[in-house]
Amino acid sequence: MSEQKQDHSQNQAQGHSENHTVSIAVSWGLVGIPLAYGLVETLRRAANLFSG
Repeated sequence: MSEQKQDHSQNQAQGHSENHTVSIAVSWGLVGIPLAYGLVETLRRAANLFSG
């Protein structure tokens, strides 16, 4: 009986860590995509400022 409880708790822990990994990836995407866009736009406008 204790083996069943242990297996169940390991399965829950694994599912919990997978959910945590997905939420971290989504969070980085929500922050990283606008950050990358802003950085590219800033560099493009700075290039226009210094070249023209």
